[in-house]
Amino acid sequence: MSWDWEKLKEQQQTKGGKPPQIDDIVNSLRKLRLPGGPIAAGLIVLAICAYTAFFTVAVDEVGVVQRFGKFVRISQPGLRFKLPLGIETYTNVKVRLVLKEEFGTGVQSARGQTRVVSLGDEESETLMLTGDLNVAVVPWIVQYRVKDPYSYLFKVHNVTQLLRDMAEAAMRLVVGDRSINEVITKRDEIAVEARDVLQKELDRAESGIQVVTIEMKRTNVPTPVQPSFNEVNQATQEKEQTIYQAREEYNKAIPQARGEAERVVKAAEGYALDRVNRSKGDAARFTSQYAEYSKAKDVTKRRMYLEMMRDVFPKLGQKYIVDSDQKNLLPLLNLGQPNLMKSGTVGPNDK
Repeated sequence: MSWDWEKLKEQQQTKGGKPPQIDDIVNSLRKLRLPGGPIAAGLIVLAICAYTAFFTVAVDEVGVVQRFGKFVRISQPGLRFKLPLGIETYTNVKVRLVLKEEFGTGVQSARGQTRVVSLGDEESETLMLTGDLNVAVVPWIVQYRVKDPYSYLFKVHNVTQLLRDMAEAAMRLVVGDRSINEVITKRDEIAVEARDVLQKELDRAESGIQVVTIEMKRTNVPTPVQPSFNEVNQATQEKEQTIYQAREEYNKAIPQARGEAERVVKAAEGYALDRVNRSKGDAARFTSQYAEYSKAKDVTKRRMYLEMMRDVFPKLGQKYIVDSDQKNLLPLLNLGQPNLMKSGTVGPNDK
């Protein structure tokens, strides 16, 4: 067990008060000439004992009582009793007050008091190497409270300095596993991880401290490399913008091409279905005609011939009817000029 005697003396003087010693009381009584002699002296001693036998603990505190310097108990808030005349002393510890330590802000807090630190110390504790070998300036604040007054007072020498050293080590450990972009953009995630690491180390050291939260301030890169870092960020943003534009064009072109391909496929399927149905219809029509033809071949053959000639003759040009029994060509009727009869060029008796 390590004892911080200087700290205890300071706390006793500032909070608990320095109790009167028995020798001082006896010497003071000897110098006084009181009426009644020993009775009056005994009453004064009783009054002093009664005055030094009680102490008050505030609602946000607990009292750590020591007997001849050895820890004996913890007193809860209220009016409490202790052995008088310096036999037992007490130290009030605030267990509900949230304290804080600042890193990289130029101010450090120590037990409710603040002190200004030099610029060199501030830069040394906030300059950190990231996982991608970049340097980042990482300011943060640790908020904590006392959860175990006994460990807080007696088990660690200079508990505030221990907290600062472990907080810096924990933050460097977490930042060292992240890239510079993650350190800048994922501050909340880093703060939670650093709080867990710091609390684990403080518990191992039996510091009696509970970390309430770690607040990450604005993280940046050192001033000399700030222009170059801004250019890199700008180039990265332009790259991402180009990628997003390409993806946008891709998302437009690919669905359009797929829709056009699907339309062509559907059109081909429709054309194929139409051709198949037409073929089936033609085959069915031919089958029905053949069935009728087989029943009356001469009549059906003649009918088909006449229907065919009816469809073919209007499409021909100049037409002549030739009698096969004649030896010379004899045009009986100019079928290519059907309007000659109307114009009078051919008479009614012309053959």
